[in-house]
Amino acid sequence: MNEILAKRLRQCRKELGLTQIEVAIRCDITEKTYQNYELMTREPKLEILTRIADVFQVSLDYLAGRTNEKK
Repeated sequence: MNEILAKRLRQCRKELGLTQIEVAIRCDITEKTYQNYELMTREPKLEILTRIADVFQVSLDYLAGRTNEKK
């Protein structure tokens, strides 16, 4: 799941034209923490992953790679 999650985080962020720090601020986490998610060195807890999904306006299933439908 790490690889798919990291790829989709990066893809969604770029589609919205956001920087890593902008996503981090909106999710109330540090920039380094968010960077670790995109680099596959850490996996977010469900609470944070939910915040990220809300920022990107996609489903948790999409981020996790369980579906290709964003909503």
